[in-house]
Amino acid sequence: MRFGLFGTGPWAHQAHAPALAAHPQVELVGVWGRNPGKAAELAAEHGSRAYGNQDDLIADVDAVAIALPPNVQAPLALRAARAGRHLLLDKPIAFTSEEAAEIVAAVDERDLASVVFFTRRLMPQLAEFLTDAAATGGWTEARVDHLGSIFTDDNPFGASPWRKESGGLWDVGPHALALVLPVLGPVTEVTGLAGPRDMTHLLLRHASGTISNLTLSVDSPPAAEREDALFAGEAGVRTPPDMPWSPVDALGRAIEQLIAKAGGGPASELDVRLGAEVTAILVAAQEAIATGRTVAVAR
Repeated sequence: MRFGLFGTGPWAHQAHAPALAAHPQVELVGVWGRNPGKAAELAAEHGSRAYGNQDDLIADVDAVAIALPPNVQAPLALRAARAGRHLLLDKPIAFTSEEAAEIVAAVDERDLASVVFFTRRLMPQLAEFLTDAAATGGWTEARVDHLGSIFTDDNPFGASPWRKESGGLWDVGPHALALVLPVLGPVTEVTGLAGPRDMTHLLLRHASGTISNLTLSVDSPPAAEREDALFAGEAGVRTPPDMPWSPVDALGRAIEQLIAKAGGGPASELDVRLGAEVTAILVAAQEAIATGRTVAVAR
C-alpha cells in the first residue's frame, strides 16, 4: 500500500515515519509538512521525498497517514477520503461533530478503510483485557486518571499550540474514552468541571446506566503525573495490565488493520466511527464545563 505522510512534528518522527518506512507491505511515497524544510529532512531520513502540495501527494498514494493538529487534520482527511484514499488518522479526528460526521460519511460512501491511532488500544495486552472485561459485564463504575506534564523543557509535545489551547480534555481525553467505551458502551450524557493546571474532571453516564469518572490533564505537577484505570463491579476490581510503551509497534498494527480492511477484511474497531463517537463526547464535555450543565451527547 502506497502511503503519504502528512505532518513533521514529534509524533511523525517518533511513530508514523519509522513505522511506515519499516512495514514490509508499505511504500512511503512522500511527506508533506507545513514547514517544507522539516518535510524534506524527515523524508530524506526515511528514503522518501518531500511534497510541496497536499493534493499532489494525495494523488500519488493509496492511503494517507496524518500526524497534524485536529483542525488541520479534519479538512485534509475529508479531502483525501473524497479522493478515495484510505485513512490512518490521529486522535481526535476533529474538533467538531460536524467535521467528524463528514469524514465518516465520505469513508462509508467509498467503502474505505480507516484506523484512528488510539495508541495503547493497539497493544494486544490491552485489547485482550478489554475484550474480557466487556464479556464479564456487571460493572458498576470505571475510573481513568490520565495526567501528564508536557510543558517541560524535555517534552517535545509541550511546544504544540493546539495542546496548550485545548488541554487534556482533547489530548488525553480520547485515550481515556477509548478505554471505557468498549466495556461500558455508548455515553449518553456528560457533566464536567475544570480546575487549575488543566485539571479536568468528567462524569459520564453510559447507556447501560453505569457512571465512569475521568480525570485528565496535560499540565499536572510532575510529581502528580499518573496513568491509572480500573473497572469495579460484581467481578471485583480489575485494572489494565502493564504493557510496553511502543508507538512504532502500535502503529504497525494499525497499518495491518488498515491493509486488511482495504483487502476485503473486517473494519478496525478503531475506525473513524469510533473517532466520531469520541469527538461527540468531547464536544458535549466542553459544553458541560463551559455552562455548568449536564449535556446530552449528540447522536
